[in-house]
Amino acid sequence: MSKAERVLVVDYGGQYTHLISRRCRELGVYAEIIPEESALVRQDLSGVKGIIFSGGPRSIDESDLDQDFESDMKHIREYGIHVLGICFGHQLLAVWKGAKLSAGGNPEYGETKLQVLDDESILQDLNDGQSVWMSHSDEVVEIPDGLEPLALSGDSRIAAFKDEENKVFGVQFHPEVAHTPNGRSVLERFLRNQCGYVGHWTPEDEVSHILNAIQREVGMGRVLMGTSGGVDSTVAACLIKKAIGDRLYCVFVDNGLLRAGERREVERAFEEMDFKHFVVIDASRRFISRLKGIEDPEEKRETIADTFIEVFEEKAKQLESEFGAFEFLGQGTIYPDRVESAATGKGTSVIKSHHNVRLPTWMTLKPVEPLKNLYKDEVREVGAILEIPDYLVSRQPFPGPSLAIRIGGSVTEEQVDILRKADSILQHELQDHAIYASIWQSFCVLLPVRSVGVMGDERTYEQAAVIRIVESSDAMTASVARPEWDLLLGIASRIVNEVDGINRVVYDITSKPPGTIEWY
Repeated sequence: MSKAERVLVVDYGGQYTHLISRRCRELGVYAEIIPEESALVRQDLSGVKGIIFSGGPRSIDESDLDQDFESDMKHIREYGIHVLGICFGHQLLAVWKGAKLSAGGNPEYGETKLQVLDDESILQDLNDGQSVWMSHSDEVVEIPDGLEPLALSGDSRIAAFKDEENKVFGVQFHPEVAHTPNGRSVLERFLRNQCGYVGHWTPEDEVSHILNAIQREVGMGRVLMGTSGGVDSTVAACLIKKAIGDRLYCVFVDNGLLRAGERREVERAFEEMDFKHFVVIDASRRFISRLKGIEDPEEKRETIADTFIEVFEEKAKQLESEFGAFEFLGQGTIYPDRVESAATGKGTSVIKSHHNVRLPTWMTLKPVEPLKNLYKDEVREVGAILEIPDYLVSRQPFPGPSLAIRIGGSVTEEQVDILRKADSILQHELQDHAIYASIWQSFCVLLPVRSVGVMGDERTYEQAAVIRIVESSDAMTASVARPEWDLLLGIASRIVNEVDGINRVVYDITSKPPGTIEWY
């Protein structure tokens, strides 16, 4: 990626770390997340004017303030870099400067009123008495000389501080979340006024850097590209094609777990985009048989990942006699995939493994991932720049493991068929009512439970289906969509009347967090 201007976000395992990164990018400053164990003294700090320490789920201990941390902070001061701590980062910087921390028993969760003491620095656009979003139980209770409180919360709790001489700032609240009105301005004031970032970065700026990186990585080699028809793999395929031309070979694997009509849609799309090499492999029987009896979602994901790679490796060997050896596997991996698969550091929890991140050790093809540092909305922007048809760029996300992770319990052809029919009804109804384009993701989930019902004066004992519709901008957080009640009733009625095997439909009203967008 371009290093002309960038801010580093040190990830201490906070659930909002990637929101910090997203907000910085929205403000025109390229943000790069690094694990907490990364020694800053060994980092390339070219173009870095600011570093942000994220929140985290634990209390500070002696190991957090060891000699390595002291060396890092000395290195930061030598470079004249500004530092902002958020939540855990706020506490870490305060304790490092000599403040006293009270661990546990001091919780502030959710909306909290803020008393602004200094509105001339990073809190310039915050109003006295406005609500901010808190999520902590440890508390900075005393600050030493040299640290100046900027805001208080509750019973005179220290909610923000500054050490202007050493260019250090801390906020106990989360300015990166939408629940903190004017919170984005805190980051903007830090980046612009304190650090001096110009802030002209856009995803468009990265296209030439991505193309150059692909050419350097692949050289004169050939790339086998896994294409699903989703926005990520489609944009990745178009970038690789632009970089290396006809040395790209796209493979669409029908795993028997696809939505209704999906295979033909993808074939038609790649024909329209004039991909010279595009093949379809029907591996549906292999995938379904491999999944037999598996109920754990992570085991399903691992099984599907291994089977995908197995199919790609086999195809690469088949093509070798005609075109020559293949060394690379193109993938549509994006930043959130890496986050949820815990690819950013020891402090990050595994939410769910993504098939294109946690690759099998026996794989011989080397992954090429042009989008690995971009978020979904940034990928869509790149797709528009590449003039990919809008119906592909704006397509709803669909997980790589497909319908298998929307089925609770064991995956069988019968269960897939039931879910596919229910999901098809949902999608058609949303499209007919013109709300499909305004939502982030919509799908059905088949639950491994049965309930008693009555149809035609007879008792039924069938499965329950869940309708899930969410709104989001980047998949890192999501809120529940609120379609018209009559529309939901109509969808539920059609599903129970037209899909054998389902007699009850419920609507999921859980946001992310605490839930994830997908169920399994």
